[in-house]
Amino acid sequence: MLTALSAATPAPPAGSLESIGTPTLWIATIAGVAALFAIDFLVTRRPHDPSMREAIGWSAFYIAIPVVFGGWLWWRYGSQQSVEYYAGYLVEKSLSVDNLFVFIILLSAFAVPRELRQRVLLIGVGGALVLRGIFIALGAQMIASFAWTFLLFGAILLATAVKVGRDALSPTDHSIDVDQLRSVRLIRRFHPVTDTYAGTSLVVRQGGRRALTPLALVAVAILGTDIVFAIDSVPAVYGITGDPYLVFATNAFALLGLRALYFVLEGALAKLVHLGHGLSLILAFIGVKLVLHWAHGVWPAVPEIPTLLSLGVIIGILAVVTVTSLAANTRSAEQADEPEDEASSVPHA
Repeated sequence: MLTALSAATPAPPAGSLESIGTPTLWIATIAGVAALFAIDFLVTRRPHDPSMREAIGWSAFYIAIPVVFGGWLWWRYGSQQSVEYYAGYLVEKSLSVDNLFVFIILLSAFAVPRELRQRVLLIGVGGALVLRGIFIALGAQMIASFAWTFLLFGAILLATAVKVGRDALSPTDHSIDVDQLRSVRLIRRFHPVTDTYAGTSLVVRQGGRRALTPLALVAVAILGTDIVFAIDSVPAVYGITGDPYLVFATNAFALLGLRALYFVLEGALAKLVHLGHGLSLILAFIGVKLVLHWAHGVWPAVPEIPTLLSLGVIIGILAVVTVTSLAANTRSAEQADEPEDEASSVPHA
């Protein structure tokens, strides 16, 4: 995979320069990501429900690393790569926050004890890192071999944007019936499953034979969602930069902080009521950007969207949906208080 990623240098979109992904840089980055993942594994070795202070501390740590890394890219390789990296990271972080909402639903549906949720999230992050690496390698090879790959990626993002937008406009019940999940039904058909959790164990002995614990089932469900997320996120960041190394770096840094970010945003996610609208606009914007890049290669007169403009649009959309979400929550709270205020103002006979 490393050979494929470092060897395939696709024609990048919108002003990208030559790929910076040398074998040495790839090895150093993968080693760093593996070390951070190992630290997370050690942190979750003893099951516990992290305090808000602990979760915020780890979240700040995992945000500081990519911010500093972007500054190093600027110093070492110039502003173009750094701007592409920051724009790609913002896109991936935004998508990862949306993914956390699905994780919250799954962990609740499986009734995962709070002290075990860190380990489940870590399994999801590990699976996502592997899957993203595979998808990034395949994407790099496709872009290097077929110019129409940008058109394909653009179509995927536009279709996803429509779906996300519809879901945002028509909220539905997101509850999950665990027994109806295909992965769960398939596993239970071929392997016994215990009724209770057994700490962080995925497999235990029961009645003289090995049986899976519910933790194994939720891990499989999380890994299944990772595949869907990879299909959306990898084309999205390829719409920002054509450098496979930057694509991998943005994905890795966005994923590594999910374990801690889950506990910080668990309550706040419900308040970001317009996040779906924002993600739909961002995905649609990047989809159009990819289509224009493909068209520019066929018809040079077709304009392209500069990466710096893309960064500004992404930041602007995220800022707007955050403000409008807070305003909507304030209005809802005021409307909820109005009946009580009116009732209290009516004089008693």
